[in-house]
Amino acid sequence: MFGYYYGYGYGSWGLPLMIAILISLYAQIKVSSSFNKYLRVPSRIGLTGREVARMILDRNGLYDVGIELIGGNLTDHYDPRKKVIRLSRNVYNGNSLASVAVAAHEVGHAIQHSEGYFPLIIRNNLAPIASFSARFVWILIFLGFVISPFLLELGILLYLAVVLFQVITLPVEFNASRRALLQLENGIISREEIGGSRKVLQAAALTYVAATLVAVLQLLRLLSISGRRD
Repeated sequence: MFGYYYGYGYGSWGLPLMIAILISLYAQIKVSSSFNKYLRVPSRIGLTGREVARMILDRNGLYDVGIELIGGNLTDHYDPRKKVIRLSRNVYNGNSLASVAVAAHEVGHAIQHSEGYFPLIIRNNLAPIASFSARFVWILIFLGFVISPFLLELGILLYLAVVLFQVITLPVEFNASRRALLQLENGIISREEIGGSRKVLQAAALTYVAATLVAVLQLLRLLSISGRRD
């Protein structure tokens, strides 16, 4: 079995990739535990995530951005095509520190969009390409092993789009969190609540860092495999 994995590139990249995957799992646990911890801590202002999002949007002149309820947990996101912030139930209806922080983060993306934040523009343009690539990349890579090296190279090219999307997501997410904290500190949360809000946002950011690390190492492994086959 060891010889099989080594032949497909795991000998060189297996350990770093496994470590990256473990970091990714840790990040998922971290964001879940941090969110659940501060979900039980009411914010002093007493407003729901929806109300805080609306407040920040309005004071930034974003009256045309809507807010909708979405199912699931930690499914919160901003849709730039429809100019809508979608908040999960715990965030939309919750008045906890976690709810307020997550809502403010999504508003941060709306502010980025309104200001033409360049990394966000790049990510939005890459999104459909990365989505398409993610559907077919592993099929092509598998076929590349059994049929033709050309298909492997095509699969790697598609995976490169996925990696680029992950990389450009990092500054977008960190910037949105920075904007969120600035907005929250402006009369929404107290000085004592800043630490908890920052922990929620940092835990979420860690998941993007881990996902990017896994994607980059996977790309390097695939390039190593392609080089050996050549």
